[in-house]
Amino acid sequence: MKRSERIGALKAVAKQRILILDGAWGAMIQRKGLDEADFRGARFAGHPDPLKGNNDILCLTRPDIITELLDAFYAAGADICETNTFSATVIAQDDYKLGEADVRDINFEGARIARAAADAWTAKTPEKPRFVAGSIGPLNKMLSMSSDVNDPGARSVVFDQVYEAYKTQIRALNEGGVDLYLIETITDTLNCKAALKAIADLEAEGLERLPVWISGTITDKSGRTLSGQTVEAFWNSVRHAKPFAIGLNCALGAALMRPHIAELARIADTLVAAYPNAGLPNAFGEYDETPEETSSMLREWAESGLVNLLGGCCGTTPAHISAIAEAAHGNPPRVVPSHKPMMRLSGLEPFELA
Repeated sequence: MKRSERIGALKAVAKQRILILDGAWGAMIQRKGLDEADFRGARFAGHPDPLKGNNDILCLTRPDIITELLDAFYAAGADICETNTFSATVIAQDDYKLGEADVRDINFEGARIARAAADAWTAKTPEKPRFVAGSIGPLNKMLSMSSDVNDPGARSVVFDQVYEAYKTQIRALNEGGVDLYLIETITDTLNCKAALKAIADLEAEGLERLPVWISGTITDKSGRTLSGQTVEAFWNSVRHAKPFAIGLNCALGAALMRPHIAELARIADTLVAAYPNAGLPNAFGEYDETPEETSSMLREWAESGLVNLLGGCCGTTPAHISAIAEAAHGNPPRVVPSHKPMMRLSGLEPFELA
């Protein structure tokens, strides 16, 4: 199936039912008990710096594990799985002293591995096509916030650096065969805008256009992103990109995320997505919420018509995704509202000019 046909199928299925995303990659990789040799493989055997914990590099050194996890999530009922490229930018990978060529290969191979798994599952169950989302995660450096508490104007990166980093990642994901981009766990809206500009510019240069899913993060009970925006202000900041979907993930469990998803469902004239953590972490940084607990809350969201896509973030396993898929089954997707055109602006707060 050509990519244009897959994208058409994705949009068609999204009108019919609530789509299911995969769960937590980090938690599942940690369960494998990998050592330094697994992360190094043959390619990085002589690399001067430690690589253990760099999960994205496993796309190059242990692709068998990545395929195994993709299969586990697809088997659990996921319609969409992400590429294992959450931190695969030259900025984030600089922590491991990896360069642009390595980053490009991680993204390309991450997309290629996921594409092969999705195609294999689609061939087995053509009535339930599987799709691949290119994971474009946050950076460890922010454009909107100071890198020095004593200097409000200090920045460790500038916009052009972030833009170029995302451009490298996006091009490789596209060439590797993803069906859509997932700009996720957004803490800094300006970083997100750099990714959106990179996508737009690459398309202008001739790269095939793909749907864009934008997923922000509300960091605590304040109801704001780390860079200070409310949910509505965040939406106003990115709605010009006309995303396939807008949503929230990470930081919060379903119980605390619900009011913010309800707000997005009210204001967004596109699909709404949510993939919360399995509750909040305990004192040991682990997640105790069971698949039954998580899915019971997301079932209510589906029954209330709040969402078009559901999945899981930190702490969610294939068992969680299976339970979420079962909870969503039979509930129609949220109806996308139509809003009166008006000027909508944002800073930290939204502003509408009627």
